Amino acid sequence: VNRHNGAVGRAVLSDSLDTRCKCHGVSGSCSVKTCWKGLPDLGEIASDLKSRYLAALKVTHRLVGSRKQLIPKEGDARPVTEMDLVYLINSPDYCTPNPQLGSLGTQDRPCNRSSVGSDSCDLLCCGRGYNTYTEEVQERCHCRYRWCCSVVCRRCRRSLERHVCK
Repeated sequence: VNRHNGAVGRAVLSDSLDTRCKCHGVSGSCSVKTCWKGLPDLGEIASDLKSRYLAALKVTHRLVGSRKQLIPKEGDARPVTEMDLVYLINSPDYCTPNPQLGSLGTQDRPCNRSSVGSDSCDLLCCGRGYNTYTEEVQERCHCRYRWCCSVVCRRCRRSLERHVCK
């Protein structure tokens, strides 16, 4: 499976290569043309790989002669091609606690309500929503340097809004 998926990744990179050329010459003439193969923007390659990841096939091994062949686990699934990403077992569900895997789940995990990244409440809370609470914290503030070797600060109180998964 790892060898197959590695080959798919290399094929995606190879297929995405495009030819780029540059002209050299006096006053813009193209008396000498230099061409090379180049990769497109990393985002394009990542998008292609992500779409293949989302369409990955669950497979099993079958012995054909002396070598193993990957066949779809579900009988009605399409056959595995050289450009399909494949997997053997489903990924664990980290949203719910699972002591066997050492996963505590995401309940009571802090999240960022305004983020759209991996720390966002939408993603971390697995669709269960989140609770918001206000916390009063004490911080050092109005710090001043006192001549020779010390910093003197006051203590200030500040309210922070925190979000945790339900």
